[in-house]
Amino acid sequence: MDKQRILDEVRRLANANGGKPPGEGILKRHTGITRRDWYPNFWLRWGDALVEAGYPANQFQKAINDDVVIQSYISLVRELKRLPIAGEMIRKRKTDKSFPTRSVFYRFGGKEKLLNTVVRYCREHPGLEDVIEICMQCKDIPMTNAEVGGGLKTKVVTGFVYLMKSGRHYKIGRTVSVGGRERQLAIKIPVPPTTIHSIETDDPVGVEAYWH
Repeated sequence: MDKQRILDEVRRLANANGGKPPGEGILKRHTGITRRDWYPNFWLRWGDALVEAGYPANQFQKAINDDVVIQSYISLVRELKRLPIAGEMIRKRKTDKSFPTRSVFYRFGGKEKLLNTVVRYCREHPGLEDVIEICMQCKDIPMTNAEVGGGLKTKVVTGFVYLMKSGRHYKIGRTVSVGGRERQLAIKIPVPPTTIHSIETDDPVGVEAYWH
């Protein structure tokens, strides 16, 4: 693979996208150029390639404030007049880029904790009583204030979704124990895997599908 050809393709795709340079995935999808075509002979990071092509390296997006995330969720609840399911949150993001990606909501620690946070926010901001009522209809939310210690709470069953690396290969999967799964795979594959990232969730099937 010729280095100049890669740079030319980066510039071509950027020009077609209003000056925004492509990421690795977009480059592969439109040109067939993969990571192995440029790493490690030409660049060690994709950002280095973008800089050489005349563009700023990709930067991580700034973390969205918790209140903004909750406000977005409340807006969708009011739009649907019920709690959204995973697919509706993904679809909302596709049609409205200001809506947080579904993974952003995982920071609250699962569905029950998210709803507790939403209810608490609504109680602190008058005029959101309709959202409180919708949240209270969910069986996983206690009928008393989440901050008050009384009452029985429904236990939420969770699992883990993981991203592991073995050599130059990556694997996404779900399990009840990340450490146990890592040991199982170490027996089955030549290069023992390393866990790059994992997340605990009450919807491991949906999260795994979303990561894929």
